[in-house]
Amino acid sequence: MSTYLRLQTADLKPEMVSRITAAYEQALHTLCVKDRDDPLTEKVASKIIRIAQTEALAPAEIAALAIKELEMR
Repeated sequence: MSTYLRLQTADLKPEMVSRITAAYEQALHTLCVKDRDDPLTEKVASKIIRIAQTEALAPAEIAALAIKELEMR
């Protein structure tokens, strides 16, 4: 898990952390990111957290939205 993700989820409820972590892992898998030191992991974490905190979605939906936003940039 990225440092950013770990820090940003420290004060959240366990079920929210679980949802965010699952979405993060799924997004990295979909993007074929294996190197956890890749700068892309921080961007993914940021998008995942923002989406998860604003919408009550399943991890797969959160991951898909984050990837879509990253592709627009």
